Amino acid sequence: MSSEDSGSQNGSTALIGVCQLNCNEDKERNFTAAQKLIRKASSLGCELVFLPECFDMICGTQKQIMANTEPIDGPLITRYKELAKEANVWLSLGGLHEKKTHSDDGKALNAHLIIDNKGSVVSVYRKVHLFNLEIPGVVRLVESEFSTAGDRVVPPVPTPVGNIGLGICYDIRFAEFAISLAKSGADILT
Repeated sequence: MSSEDSGSQNGSTALIGVCQLNCNEDKERNFTAAQKLIRKASSLGCELVFLPECFDMICGTQKQIMANTEPIDGPLITRYKELAKEANVWLSLGGLHEKKTHSDDGKALNAHLIIDNKGSVVSVYRKVHLFNLEIPGVVRLVESEFSTAGDRVVPPVPTPVGNIGLGICYDIRFAEFAISLAKSGADILT
């Protein structure tokens, strides 16, 4: 991509940070690891930092997941908002186990958030395509047992690095999903 097309506000090539985490059920440990990576990316000049699905935690049971979910205005995202502002960087938080505020069906939402460098949540997408896989005796991951599917695709988010089309993991398997975001102006698909 040429610097003119990069989406950077200053006309130069925009840098992004793509961070991988080895998360577990310890949300504080996971935040500390992400914080270190975000600060490093910011110090290198990144304008937007991407974190993966389940950046908040990975738990072994539905009971553990539900005991540790938080709403978007909860303490964990408040800390990420403060970090974005402090580091002067946009954040793409790829999948929060979001506690529902409107129902108590025992399930969470899988929410992808974009936070700007002022610390504001500028977009929230809730995963539409849940991943359900069961191979008896081999593997079982049935996301619909602990998550409720979202009900809409959100418009691409204008950021300093281009327009970001929000998706989460398994969404990428659905061409129509990506095509709709691209036709809506997305430069980058997550």
